[in-house]
Amino acid sequence: MSTAVVVGSGPNGLAGAVALARAGVEVTVLEAAETIGGGTRTSELTPGLLHDHCSATHPMAVGSPFLKTLGLERYGLRWLLPEIDCAHPLDSGDAGVLYRSVRETAAGLGPRDGRLWRRAFEPVAAGFDALAEDVMGPVLRVPRHPLRLARFGLPALLPATAVARALRTGTARALYGGVAAHAFRPLHRPATAAVGLAIIAAGHRYGWPVAEGGSRAITDALAALLDASGGRIETGVRVRSAAELPPADVVLFDLAPGAVADILGDRLPGRVARAYRGFRHGPGAFKVDFAVEGGVPWSSEAARRAGTVHLGGAFEEVAHAERTVHAGRMPERPFVLVGQQYLADPTRSRGDVHPVWTYAHVPHGYDGDATEAIVAQIERFAPGFRERVLDRAVRSTTAFAEYNPNFVGGDIVTGANTALQLVARPRLALDPYRTGVPGMFLCSAATPPGAGAHGMCGAHAAASALRYLGSPGTFGS
Repeated sequence: MSTAVVVGSGPNGLAGAVALARAGVEVTVLEAAETIGGGTRTSELTPGLLHDHCSATHPMAVGSPFLKTLGLERYGLRWLLPEIDCAHPLDSGDAGVLYRSVRETAAGLGPRDGRLWRRAFEPVAAGFDALAEDVMGPVLRVPRHPLRLARFGLPALLPATAVARALRTGTARALYGGVAAHAFRPLHRPATAAVGLAIIAAGHRYGWPVAEGGSRAITDALAALLDASGGRIETGVRVRSAAELPPADVVLFDLAPGAVADILGDRLPGRVARAYRGFRHGPGAFKVDFAVEGGVPWSSEAARRAGTVHLGGAFEEVAHAERTVHAGRMPERPFVLVGQQYLADPTRSRGDVHPVWTYAHVPHGYDGDATEAIVAQIERFAPGFRERVLDRAVRSTTAFAEYNPNFVGGDIVTGANTALQLVARPRLALDPYRTGVPGMFLCSAATPPGAGAHGMCGAHAAASALRYLGSPGTFGS
């Protein structure tokens, strides 16, 4: 029987481990922390309330071509949907509202923008499952659905500002811009349209669900399936060098490229070592979790019913904040994401006290305190919020990197979404999961298709490892 070691137990490490174990490989996962899950951990950050530590809402995971094959509902994973997926309130009192239904979303955007929204997203959402097979994998490969990919890919190469200019109303532009800002990039840069288009299309296909009991339910389900498939997990085991790796036929690293370069040292080919050490990380996240009595008193009724709320005002203001952050300066009004997961999953609350999940986009490695900036942005659209806050838990960019070393400088997406790194992530290669060291593979979100709890990076890396072992593999082969 072939053997494998997986270093890191984030969703990609566990997905890779499951793919290998289901193919008959004897798998051991090594996790440096005492708890597994990487960015999909959940705990009582404030007493009695369940808060997701990082990843919280999962439009890309629920439709993951790999996770859908696993039957994780048998291991306790249950997806729950809010009434409204996302709201983007404006100072005028209006709000852009994103529903799972394309038509319902379009109806709130005015006749012209509504028609444009439907033309853009109805066919993509209807064919999203086929599209996902191509967009959620390496770019440098022959697509399975070339015409569908071309229809999506050509607009995705545009700057998000170009897509926004096609929309007439400020409401529609803001709604799209808030989703596009998930790219953590200046919105005038090429290919920044891609992230917004992909997330919106996935949402119109599957919604923006949360996992019942917190994102840790994704971790727990994968871990349970791994155990049922004969794999095992060891926590509290930090790997600092190749000499500390147990003997194995293949090794998968659910780590940032720089960490892999440190571990493998001179064993890496020079070109790969240079690429890994030169891998660019993006802006950081500054996170504050609140315990809020009665929930957030949003002025917008839609925001009160939305699982996710984007705070940044008009599209132009969001774009300005993202440019400022990318330039290394802290904006006075940062783009803030608010998660109200308890609306879909009341088990996270305690009576009328609810967990409210927030983070702001801040410069890479920002060493200031963005708490007040976050509170001010919420107050701007929900007057009286301060008086309802009973407790809070703060995680700075430094704390993010300590919590998960993959989040270098607070970069929770494990790598800047530059145009080059969207195509060549983490380096230009036909098989971006190979490290150049025989039998060793990279499976973190630094590889295609990037950040999310979808497990696709791990699944593709496992398929590469299985090809190395001479097996036809279980996914992506």
